[in-house]
Amino acid sequence: MNIADLRKSYEKAELSESASHSDPLKQFDQWLKEAISGELPEPNAMTVATVGPDLRPSTRVVLIKGFDERGIVWYTNYQSRKGSELAGNPFAALQFHWVELERVVRIEGRVERVSAEESDAYFHSRPLDSRIGAWASPQSQVIDSRAVLVTNAAKYGAQFLLNPPRPPHWGGFRLVPDRWEFWQGRKSRLHDRLRYRLEGGAWVRERLAP
Repeated sequence: MNIADLRKSYEKAELSESASHSDPLKQFDQWLKEAISGELPEPNAMTVATVGPDLRPSTRVVLIKGFDERGIVWYTNYQSRKGSELAGNPFAALQFHWVELERVVRIEGRVERVSAEESDAYFHSRPLDSRIGAWASPQSQVIDSRAVLVTNAAKYGAQFLLNPPRPPHWGGFRLVPDRWEFWQGRKSRLHDRLRYRLEGGAWVRERLAP
């Protein structure tokens, strides 16, 4: 099999200016709801791209945990690679890829930490094992073996029992968008791409060539 010969014709839908929202947040809300109602696998999964001090980009998949007019929220270890890179360069890009709908959403903007109150509220809504895991895993650090994680989980489980507090190194990030792009696959690779960019406090919608 030659992977260069793998091809797909995108013919499920279209994305026009007249049928899309002038507000990108409303367009995102519509597409996300359609991905969820379509029972796609992990419709809330998104790729986060950051850039380190060496100017090397890196990506990872996380789960969106909320969105509103303030931005897109996810939670993580602040001492992880992405946390460290965002501390040095507070800009990131997000991408959702809903393969079954032949759709991609790209979002770019500045990243800030959510409030301690928001992080506390979300942390305490998580399953107990996940809360213990936030203490047990020194995310992105080199460890000798999986036994380190198991030992840490047992230690913190015994220490905190049913009420582990939120670790000081764990919390939420919010990306405040200044650019969105909605991509809908079309036949003959003539895809629909609508970009929204913030200009003077208002969103400007533009069509991009595929």
